[in-house]
Amino acid sequence: MSLKGRNFLTLKDFTKDEINEFLDLAADLKEKKKNGVDIAKYHGKNVALIFEKTSTRTRCAFEVAAHDMGMCTTYLDPAGSQIGKKESIADTARVLGRMFDGIEYRGFGQEIVEDLAKYSGVPVWNGLTNEYHPTQMLADLLTIKEHLGSLEGKKLVYMGDARYNMGNSLMIACAKMGMNFVACAPGRYFPNETLIEECKAFAKESGATLTFSEDVMEGTKDADIIYTDVWVSMGEPDKVWEERIKDLTPYKVTMDVMNNAKSNAIFLHCLPAFHDLKTKIGKEMGERFHLTEMEVTDEVFEKYADVVFDEAENRMHTIKAVMVATLGRERL
Repeated sequence: MSLKGRNFLTLKDFTKDEINEFLDLAADLKEKKKNGVDIAKYHGKNVALIFEKTSTRTRCAFEVAAHDMGMCTTYLDPAGSQIGKKESIADTARVLGRMFDGIEYRGFGQEIVEDLAKYSGVPVWNGLTNEYHPTQMLADLLTIKEHLGSLEGKKLVYMGDARYNMGNSLMIACAKMGMNFVACAPGRYFPNETLIEECKAFAKESGATLTFSEDVMEGTKDADIIYTDVWVSMGEPDKVWEERIKDLTPYKVTMDVMNNAKSNAIFLHCLPAFHDLKTKIGKEMGERFHLTEMEVTDEVFEKYADVVFDEAENRMHTIKAVMVATLGRERL
């Protein structure tokens, strides 16, 4: 199927077959890279990378993917762009759309990336907004397929704050792909009801189930995938740390949690992870709240580290697939 010219803003916009198309293409491109097959067929293509929120994995994944394809990239950080400050989103989009063949945006409200897509006239890719993180979802789905063989019927449990981009996007991905999604958290940390209702419609079509549990042992029983993320998102004020640590510590991923899942279950984390005190923020929070780890224990993280870093690597392969598919596969 052709996905040329499409925007990649949220998985809500794609069918199960189209998502599988991205995953199959990513697997093929990953194999080509491992075997040294040249895919630098996109010379003359240029992409803009707008980062209002900085990132290690997303920036590196887009830049390496573009380089592998023979494209040039222009990186715009908050200090290097007037987007939304001296120039409207619409005007920025219309300027960039005349200079670039594709635009990536990583930042705040979903309405910003939607406006870029509306006005630019070129494919726009969502590298993360407050509401959605679709490129991460493709990496997660590819990793699950690689380690568990298939997606349909697999039980994925997301532990922690499920109200924002990761909880939202995992629920959408599972609902679309016929997986069984569980949000395991205090009730007020569940996704919003409007999105839940949307996902129920996707789930009805795919055979997925959606469950919302405040009981850790009940929620994680016989899970295929245990997933977590940092408890405080980028851009949130420091004052929320105390509240989140108090509320979410019972939902930390421990070996007891993993042992409650299936014997071949895997652990996933979109990174960065506070599994030790070897970061500046981790050390500060550890000293402030007398912690040695937060959302996942170091024991769990290190046991499943190979899977987590496969997941991180797959950001590059799946982002490459998104770029190839939306810019046109005919060059390969």
